[in-house]
Amino acid sequence: MQLASRRFTRPVVAFLVLFAFALGAPVSQAEEPDQSVVLVAKPEFQDALYGSAILLAKPMPDGSSVGFILNKPTKFKLSEVFPQHGPSLKVADPVFLGGPFGINLVFALVESSESPGAGAIQIAPSLFLAVQSNTVDHIIETDPEHARFLVGMVVWQPGELSAEMKRGLWYEMKPDAAVLLRKRTEGLWEELVQRSEQIANAI
Repeated sequence: MQLASRRFTRPVVAFLVLFAFALGAPVSQAEEPDQSVVLVAKPEFQDALYGSAILLAKPMPDGSSVGFILNKPTKFKLSEVFPQHGPSLKVADPVFLGGPFGINLVFALVESSESPGAGAIQIAPSLFLAVQSNTVDHIIETDPEHARFLVGMVVWQPGELSAEMKRGLWYEMKPDAAVLLRKRTEGLWEELVQRSEQIANAI
């Protein structure tokens, strides 16, 4: 994957409107944020992209789901994605691979008690998804330490994620911004697998 060779853009349309076109289904921003879930790949889920992955997923009204991989840092930084944007040059953290769909789009997940700006979507308590250009820029310029910047996303067609859950591919957890946006992701998947297995064994 050669991020530096691509032309990147910050989305200029609201995230759910984007998926209305991508999936051909009407969607709404009025969904409750607690509908989002964290998916932790089970050890037996062997896949080049999703193996050992932690995802944040949100269901759509038509039965599809959208989300982001959270623990796949790339070798690139915002300074290489937006080399002419001064504030991006100061962000030390790597850009993360959010998924294979819309790979030229840059999003920001930010831990905040309130919306970071126009068009931001609340994904979970204290966790917002920034999709509009001005809002992504604002986060880069003012609060990059509490954000994760991602390229691309994951899309499940209607019923696809439910089928994966029935196959036992994922553990499911409630979102926790402090855990999901942890600066160092090494060992995080193993930690969440262990936590999920302990919960499952206690039931």
